[in-house]
Amino acid sequence: MKLNNRQDKNEVNRPRVRFKWKLRSLTDIIKKHKSTFIVYLVLRTLVIIAFVISLLRGNYENAFLCVLSLVLFLAPAFITANFGIEFPSAMEIIVLLFIFAAEILGEIQCYYIKISHWDTMLHTINGFLCAACGFGLVDILNRNSRIKFKLSPGFLAMVAFCFSMTVGVMWEFFEYSCDMLLHTDTQKDTVIHMISSVALNTNSENFPVIINNISDVTVNGESLGVGGYIDIGLIDTMKDLFVNFIGALVFSIIGYFYVKTRGKGKFVKNLVPTLADSSVDT
Repeated sequence: MKLNNRQDKNEVNRPRVRFKWKLRSLTDIIKKHKSTFIVYLVLRTLVIIAFVISLLRGNYENAFLCVLSLVLFLAPAFITANFGIEFPSAMEIIVLLFIFAAEILGEIQCYYIKISHWDTMLHTINGFLCAACGFGLVDILNRNSRIKFKLSPGFLAMVAFCFSMTVGVMWEFFEYSCDMLLHTDTQKDTVIHMISSVALNTNSENFPVIINNISDVTVNGESLGVGGYIDIGLIDTMKDLFVNFIGALVFSIIGYFYVKTRGKGKFVKNLVPTLADSSVDT
């Protein structure tokens, strides 16, 4: 009976041991690059401090964002451990800083509101990074001797560009869904002073009615007090997609010349994911 009790205890403890081992393996992967590990430790400490402050203030939404950030910090190491795709130190540091800037500074510290171009900057970087990820993933297949898969530099750049734009569009779908279903405001509104709308044409004709110099809008008899008309998310969405387009296009062009001059170009090499083993022909 004593042996059975010991066996039961061991079986209960096994999942915990496995979980700790997996978590340890992720941190071990991060420790391989000193610069990445230092940035990871600093950002992780700041997020934990923000988490504690959020709990003390009873702001559980911000606390959730802190937990989400801590989980996302491990995403590159998780991908390396499970899929054998290794991220260069420079790219991993940029990803960590991007997560911190988006979740902690953008959402919790309200930089999206306090700094007018904060969202634009992050979407531009997002387009650039997603193009780098798409480029790296396809380039891995392109250079693998065991896979009959060969793309020209131009087509490879186009795939990277399309991958980045697809990610950008899916993110805007996510923001729109949150605003419609959860009544959030992820698609930030823009105050404008001119509108052009066919809906205002009283003759039911397909000609837009233009209203200029809008200085105030009244809803249910009360002034909104914003100094103009509120555009509900459309301008923000299109601006985000446009800067995502710029970031994706810039990296795609750089990636094109990188493939054309294989191996000559440290800039792209420091941003493109590769296989952790030696199964890729260089």
